[in-house]
Amino acid sequence: MATPKELSDFLKEVEKRAFKRALYHVRNDESAFDIVQDSMMRLAENYGDKPVEELPLLFQRILSNATMDWFRRQKVQNALFSPFSDFQSQDEDAGEFDILEAISVANVPPEFDNPQSNHERAQTLRVIEDALLKLPLRQREAFLLRYWEDMGVAETASTMGCSEGSVKTHCFRAIQTLAKTLTARGISS
Repeated sequence: MATPKELSDFLKEVEKRAFKRALYHVRNDESAFDIVQDSMMRLAENYGDKPVEELPLLFQRILSNATMDWFRRQKVQNALFSPFSDFQSQDEDAGEFDILEAISVANVPPEFDNPQSNHERAQTLRVIEDALLKLPLRQREAFLLRYWEDMGVAETASTMGCSEGSVKTHCFRAIQTLAKTLTARGISS
């Protein structure tokens, strides 16, 4: 079990990296700060009684979920609260304004996420998540710390309490297993 001091020290240690990661995703300082603060509160409230060595992976999962929740809220908010003036024609002689006609002829940006691409992306993420969960614990931990947390080999070795060579071996094996799994499911880079 983590003591309050150990939990506090852990949160101080990950605070800046977590903010940087959230900021990279949401591109907004205030939102990133809120996401990190919410994640830290969830960890302390729900998992403060877990052993210290489990906190990094728990926190990463909570932070990922909080970031995804933020994107979902933004998507809903943007979909529900578009003012009608955004759809009106600039031409005053156009006659009566018809929202359905305006929406049907609206310019759709090329990066617009259509339902099929969203579905394909969600399926791919589920396959990746399932593949990660099937990795042995040490391989999964090394992979997430190195490639998700962007830690160096030495820092990962220190966090995991093993040698740098072990980190490299765990990461190599994790990448090989993930590549085979994704290729078998028809997902290529």
